[in-house]
Amino acid sequence: MLPIIQILGLPFLACILMSSILGYLGTHVLKREVIFIDIALAQIAAVGSIAAHMIFEVHGDSLTAYLCSFGCVLLAAAFYAFVRSRILQISLEAVIGISYAIAAAAALFLVGIAPGGHIHIQHILSGSLLWTNWKQIIASLVVFSVVGVCFYMIRKPIAEISNGYQKGASKGLRIVVWDFIFYVLLGVVITLSVQIAGLVVVFAYLIIPATISAFFSLRSRLKFVVVWISATIASLGGLLFAYSLDFSIGPAIAMFFGCELIIISAIKKFGPKSSF
Repeated sequence: MLPIIQILGLPFLACILMSSILGYLGTHVLKREVIFIDIALAQIAAVGSIAAHMIFEVHGDSLTAYLCSFGCVLLAAAFYAFVRSRILQISLEAVIGISYAIAAAAALFLVGIAPGGHIHIQHILSGSLLWTNWKQIIASLVVFSVVGVCFYMIRKPIAEISNGYQKGASKGLRIVVWDFIFYVLLGVVITLSVQIAGLVVVFAYLIIPATISAFFSLRSRLKFVVVWISATIASLGGLLFAYSLDFSIGPAIAMFFGCELIIISAIKKFGPKSSF
């Protein structure tokens, strides 16, 4: 039992930390109908990281790379907040998809001219969850705690806008400002999480637990309990599955998330009706 704890202990802690904040953010992402926002922000952050590697010759996990990634995320957050309030002809999700395509093209271009650039792309996609260390755990705990406190302090305007953009505007909320803050905080979490777990796993943590909780007509606090339980089960199941079969951790966790969603969907569709 001890070797399992030594190998999977820190990855499991990282999964729990990510699920605690990404699950909450996922509920807002679903309500806002910006499902692919994390992929777009992660790709934009990757452009900043690769650019830092080319210009300053630093590694992807250096402070300089993080600052460059965060700078790109700030620009993206301002762009998304402005576009949603000014351009009504197309949906924000379409704008997010277009920005992702442009960022992906820019990343591929930079990879082609940067020495060892392909390693950055591979790292963004798959992460290095198995090699999580205490430095990353402590950094994640600090950053996610600060982000969580920020969201708690601004929970009312954020919830108002998530529940209805036009409704929030009619109440006199400064929509652009609050949207900008939301996307910045989301970008901070995604940038750090993708460095640890990779894009596929982060997308699964952001969207699937929130989707599972949406199947139940529960109060907000109980929905967060469902989010946390589903994320914990998928994390533990994926880690044990990967360990026992010598399989990649990221795809295993994403696969367990998918199985959870299929099972819950089947139960809600064909199972006995409940009051939830």
